[in-house]
Amino acid sequence: MNLKSNEPFWLLKNGLVASYPSLKSDEKCDVLIIGGGITGSLIAHQMVRDGYDTILIDKRELCNGSTSATTSMLQYEIDIPLFELQEKIGEKAAVLSYKACSDAIDTIEMLSALIKSDAGFKRKKSLYFASRKKDAEWLKKECKARKNAGFEVKWLDGEQVLNQFGFENTYGGIISRQGASIDAFRFAHELFRHNIKKGLKIFDKTGMTKVDYHKGFNLVTVDSGFQIKAKKIIYCIGYESKNLLKENFVNLKSTYAVVSEIDTDKFKNISNTLVWNTDNPYLYMRTTDDGRLLIGGGDEDFYNAEKRDALLDKKEKEILKTLKKIKPDYHFYPDFVWAGTFGETKDGLPYIGEHKKFKNSYFVLGFGGNGITFSVTGMEMASLFMKNKKHALSRYFKFGR
Repeated sequence: MNLKSNEPFWLLKNGLVASYPSLKSDEKCDVLIIGGGITGSLIAHQMVRDGYDTILIDKRELCNGSTSATTSMLQYEIDIPLFELQEKIGEKAAVLSYKACSDAIDTIEMLSALIKSDAGFKRKKSLYFASRKKDAEWLKKECKARKNAGFEVKWLDGEQVLNQFGFENTYGGIISRQGASIDAFRFAHELFRHNIKKGLKIFDKTGMTKVDYHKGFNLVTVDSGFQIKAKKIIYCIGYESKNLLKENFVNLKSTYAVVSEIDTDKFKNISNTLVWNTDNPYLYMRTTDDGRLLIGGGDEDFYNAEKRDALLDKKEKEILKTLKKIKPDYHFYPDFVWAGTFGETKDGLPYIGEHKKFKNSYFVLGFGGNGITFSVTGMEMASLFMKNKKHALSRYFKFGR
């Protein structure tokens, strides 16, 4: 499955950061991680930190799947509003899910400092504005739910949004203190480099073809014919899990993004803010660490990469037309346009835990707009799973829920 178009901004911006060998001999380990994107890098870091002999494989070059297409907005807000999630899974579980995403942003900041990252982690506020008058009522309800849960939020009316951010034709919105942005592609590569020095083994262009289950270990055969004997497997394969797990647990969507030419002066009023709205599908935007404006949206059901990429020109026009509604006098100069694939679940939550058909294995599958922050939560959960312990969110993130 092709998870991105052929010109994702982060891949072009960073170039070939690192290259790793394919598997050329039989290996054995405590933990085999399958998937070398941002999720795999985070889980590998946790496993190495916990003292496990760890190997990671990916059928592509590292981070060349959906990680190279992500917009890398770090938000605690889940795609389903807090007040709706409370109705679905209960107040305690919903608040805990939101707080896990909030804590994940703090963890990424600490990790960035630990590895001396150059991936441009930056603390930002988050503006969630009503794009239609009828949305303001439920968005105010959402603001109240977040405030009651202890999040630092404030309601801005339309005039305040205009004065602070220069956005016209809005009907108010929630401003949150907690948020950040990063270059997830570079950050994942930095995590890999950090942990290789601590014993992590990485083999890219190495695809899993078969798994034989045994008592206490699995034997994984790869496309070169070599085998890896692993006590545990952790699948960090994101949206490609749809190819491995046949049940209908996630709906794949295509999303589109466009990034401007560099113009640091033009974007000063939102350089410290993540922005998204109540449209369905919603528009989202952020600035990059090199002074560009990145805008995304236009989500559609995913059928195949060819159909997805054929819509690039159309979606670029749609996104910029929506931008014109809130910034009518602003001229956007596009530099890169690309598409990516993501997954929507019924409750906006990830799937992290065991699957009955896969012995000695765990899955860490972050979905929706919170894939990265969910994966950080997956670090803590996987660490507990390896010790035969449960996490407070295990029942809400499990398969078959």
